[in-house]
Amino acid sequence: MRLRLPVRFGRRLPQLLVGLVLYGWSMAMLLRSGLGLDPWDVFHQGITNHVPITFGQVTILVGALVLLLWIPLRQRPGIGTVLNVFVIGLAADAGLAVMPAVTGLPGQIAMLLGGVVGNGLAGALYVGAHLGPGPRDGLWVALTKRTGHSIRVVRTVLEVTIVAVGWLLGGTVGVGTVVYALAIGPIVQFFMPWVEVRLDAVEPLPEPVAP
Repeated sequence: MRLRLPVRFGRRLPQLLVGLVLYGWSMAMLLRSGLGLDPWDVFHQGITNHVPITFGQVTILVGALVLLLWIPLRQRPGIGTVLNVFVIGLAADAGLAVMPAVTGLPGQIAMLLGGVVGNGLAGALYVGAHLGPGPRDGLWVALTKRTGHSIRVVRTVLEVTIVAVGWLLGGTVGVGTVVYALAIGPIVQFFMPWVEVRLDAVEPLPEPVAP
C-alpha cells in the first residue's frame, strides 16, 4: 500500500516552517524595538516579567494551554497547529539571543517596521500552507462558531482582553501596538496571493504496474 501525503505536502511543510521561524523572529524584532507589541505578545511579555523563564518559553506554554481550550470547543488541530506551539517560541528566543538592543528612535522605528512587515509575510506563509491555524487563531475561530457572534466581535473582545491583562502585568503597549493592529491585516492580504498554496490541483495517481 502506498502512503499518500496531502496535496503538495512537499512544498507546504517547508513553507509552514519558514513562516513559523520568520514569525518568531519578527516577534523578537518588535520586542527589541521597544515601541509596542502585538496583543498576544503584550500578554506574553507581561507574564515573562513575573516568571523565571524566557519570552519564547512563555509563548510555548501559553500556546499549549490555548490549544487545550480547543478540546471543549471541538476544534481540530492540524500539524501546523502543533508546530506553531513550539517553533515560534524557539525562533523568538533565538532571535532575541542574537539581536542587539536598539538605541535611538530611528533604529527603533526601523526595527518596528521590519518586525511588522516580517510578521505579515510570516503569517501569509504559514496560513497559506493550509496545514492548520495557530492555537490563538483557532481559538477565536472556534469561539465564533460556538457563540454565533461575528468574527469582528469575538476577535476584538478577545484581543482587547489579552492586551489589558498583559498591560496590567507590565507588557509593553505603545505606538507599535497601534501600528501592528492597523497594518497587519493589509500586509497579510498583500502577500497571500504570492505565497498561498493552491489545493485544487489533483496529484496524478501512480501508473499501474503490469502483472
